Amino acid sequence: MGESSDSVSIDIDLIPLGGKELTVKTSKGSVSVLVCGDQEKPALITYPDVALNYVSCFQGLLFCPEAASLLLHNFCIYHIDAPGHELGADVISSDEPLLCVDDLADQVAEVLDFFGLKEVLCLGVTAGAYILTLFARVLGLILVTPICRAPSWAEWLYNKVLMNLLYFYGMCSLLKECLLQRYFSKELRGSVQGAESDIILTCRRLLDERQSLNVMRFLQAINVRHDLTEGLKNLQCKTLIFAGESSPFHAESVYMSTKIDRKICALVEVQACGSLVTEEHPNSMIFPLECFLMGFGYQRQQYFASSSSNGSNPASPSGNHSCIAPELLSPASLGIKLKPIRTRIDVEI
Repeated sequence: MGESSDSVSIDIDLIPLGGKELTVKTSKGSVSVLVCGDQEKPALITYPDVALNYVSCFQGLLFCPEAASLLLHNFCIYHIDAPGHELGADVISSDEPLLCVDDLADQVAEVLDFFGLKEVLCLGVTAGAYILTLFARVLGLILVTPICRAPSWAEWLYNKVLMNLLYFYGMCSLLKECLLQRYFSKELRGSVQGAESDIILTCRRLLDERQSLNVMRFLQAINVRHDLTEGLKNLQCKTLIFAGESSPFHAESVYMSTKIDRKICALVEVQACGSLVTEEHPNSMIFPLECFLMGFGYQRQQYFASSSSNGSNPASPSGNHSCIAPELLSPASLGIKLKPIRTRIDVEI
């Protein structure tokens, strides 16, 4: 851990996932960080989407045994929540200045300075992916349905409606429906029997715990974001993009993949999936993640890497949930350069 200063203070509580939750004060305000794992290991930074935190955004992925054997075995994971999005957060005072997307990226930089981290791998979802793309000290980016352009007039107006709902009505039923449409596919949200899936029910419950004014502040920052297209051309780190084909941001995620140097970027499109691939179809991420991280020298823990009792590896191309193009296994995709592939993952509904 880096040396503390007068501008940094910490409150530590043990949490059920086995990590430590810390509140780090930065020049842009306080930010909550959950540290999971041995801090001597390489760092993996996560940042969630609007109105989500590490529980509602990454729990599905990290609770997959194969993902745990890959990520928790190789990394110390630092879950950074947007201001006021942590569990049990109070309403941010109206006296606190509104933060822009660059301020949020600066917060990430100050958190890493506090922990003494130099270059890190990053995992972000949609708005969180945008924030981490702004961050410079990155060895590799794993972006889930990312956004990279300034909001269109339609998105800008839609977000304005959401902000008005948040301000006047809080986390009301209509607002939660709008957010669920942002996160999940129609296939998951709609049910023939009329009963909602456990994922949807859990997300509704977690959204009820959010402070609506804090969510509004994050949405305000994202609604005035600037276009990253020109900067993407100069991006130097290897990048893996997952794009849910049923997401309202699918086209923008594909667009982003075309603006990054094809030698360092790979795109994986997940069918019948919304923006939140980490929760809706986390198993679809495991094999591409494994191939991507092998390029940095990381492998799954041997215990989990062995075949399952029925003789098939659930993260392999022959598993029931995914069909990965063989190009992902090529030397180029595992080494310094990633081939400019566009791989689709078919998920059984």
